[in-house]
Formats: sequence, structure tokens, C-alpha cells
Amino acid sequence: MEREGDSDPRTLASSSGDRKEGFHAAHKVPSGDGPYGRAKHAADKDPDAAIVLFWKAINAGDRVDSAVKDMAVVMKQQGRAEEAIEAIMSFRDRCSKQAQESLDNVLIDLYKKCGKIDEQIELLKHKLRMIYQGEAFNGRSTKTARSHGKKFQVSIKQETSRILGNLGWAYMQKANYAAAEAVYRKAQEIDPDANKACNLSHCLIKQTRYGEAQTILHDVLRGAMPGCDDCKAGSRAEELLQELNLLQSKILSNSFFSPADQEETVIFDGLDRWQDEWTPFRSRRLPIFEEISQFQNQLAC
Repeated sequence: MEREGDSDPRTLASSSGDRKEGFHAAHKVPSGDGPYGRAKHAADKDPDAAIVLFWKAINAGDRVDSAVKDMAVVMKQQGRAEEAIEAIMSFRDRCSKQAQESLDNVLIDLYKKCGKIDEQIELLKHKLRMIYQGEAFNGRSTKTARSHGKKFQVSIKQETSRILGNLGWAYMQKANYAAAEAVYRKAQEIDPDANKACNLSHCLIKQTRYGEAQTILHDVLRGAMPGCDDCKAGSRAEELLQELNLLQSKILSNSFFSPADQEETVIFDGLDRWQDEWTPFRSRRLPIFEEISQFQNQLAC
């Protein structure tokens, strides 16, 4: 006979099992004692051991898609980004077609970490081509993404704008400001936000087009587009305005030419206008944006 206060062992076992399942679900840690499950458990406490277990999981065929991606992420966290790139390139052929897009996203982050800007640009262009060919999101119009443990839906428009924003950043690192401007403007057409507006204004400042940059920054500060309520975007807009005002003040302080200098400036300005009038028009659009224009109406829907 059970005494008062005693618990049924079966109830305790069931309760313990429920707690374990709850832990696995809450922390996205798989249950079971396979190499992948053990790697996930070890990832925070012993990253080096986790990497070894992820290798074993890949070779054993235990959740290969997740093992390759998670191993690369842990390697990056350990400062082994170059190895992470090699691991993805070595094992991605063992991963499913559905996992390739996710692996590309990890690769883009790793290329950025390693300063491999050319590789990053090529992969971002590849992702844009996949969108235009209808191959992104495995053919669906939206996908489920996760950030800080929360799930949310991402549309094709949002993803396209995000990729263009990343491409613009990469062009900025190459000091290709004309290409960066074209990319940022296209991103803003598709899905405008304050962060990309600040990036565009920074790009214009680099091209000494201060008036255009100032107009965009004022739009951000008066809340004229999505994301303006983000304190980071507001702070960055204010910082860029301060930089802009400093540059303009330097220009004013250096603008007092001698009469001879002024005459020379007028002559050169006249030559520039003459050249503009007689030089055959040539489109500044990059080849990839010829592709974008074909799908602009589709993306705007």
C-alpha cells in the first residue's frame, strides 16, 4: 500500500520524460544518443568536441543537412571560418536540395567574416538569379525564418531586398560606389527601410553627392519609411548627418579661389558640358539589373 505523500514511480518517469521533451523542444536540441544529438548537446559546453561529433554525424548519415550547417556555425564561433568554408564545400553534395539555400546563407556570412568579398558578390548574384528563375524558397512565395528563437515569415520581396542590401555592402567594400548605389536604390524600390536608406546615403556621401544624401537622411529622421522607429537607424542617420555637415564645412572653407582659379574652373566646367552633349549615351545599368528589370513588376506584386 502506498503511504500518503509517496509518488507512483510510473508518474515520476512520465514527468521526467515530459521535462526532457520540453527541454529538447525549447532549446532545439534533438533527443536521442546519436552523434548529431550528442554534438548539439556539446556545442555550448565543449565546441571542439561538438565539431568532432558533427563530423561523425555527417559520415554516419545522421541528419546530414543540419550537421553540416551547425558544424560550420560552431567553427565560425571558434574563429575557424576558413575551415568552415572548406567543410561546407566538401560536404554540401551530401546535403539535400532543400538545404542548399540555407548553406548559401551560411557561406555568405563566412565569406564576409574572412574578407572574401569577390566570392560573396558572386554568391549573392547567384541567389538573385535563383529568385528570378523561381527556384528560391523551393518554389514557394514565402519561407519560415527564425531569429532569436522566434519564427516569422519572409516573402520573396523581402528576401530580394535583403540580398540586394548585402550586395550593396559588398560593393562598398570594393569602393565600387556606382554599383553599390544602383543596388541600394533597387532594394529600396522593392522593400524600403531606414537601414538601407542610411546605407544609400553613405554611398552618396562617398560620391560627394551631399545634397541627395542629406535629403534621404532627413527622410529617415522624420520617419518617412519603415524602420525609422528603430533607435539604431535614427542614431546612424544622425551620425551620417554630422559627417556630412563636417565635409560640407571643409568644402566651404576651401572654396575661396583666386580669380585665375575661378576662370580655370569655368573653362573645365564648359568642357565637361560639351563632352556630355557630344558623348553618345551609354547605359550605366549593370548586367544583373537588366535581369532585375524583367521581374520588377512580378516582385512589386
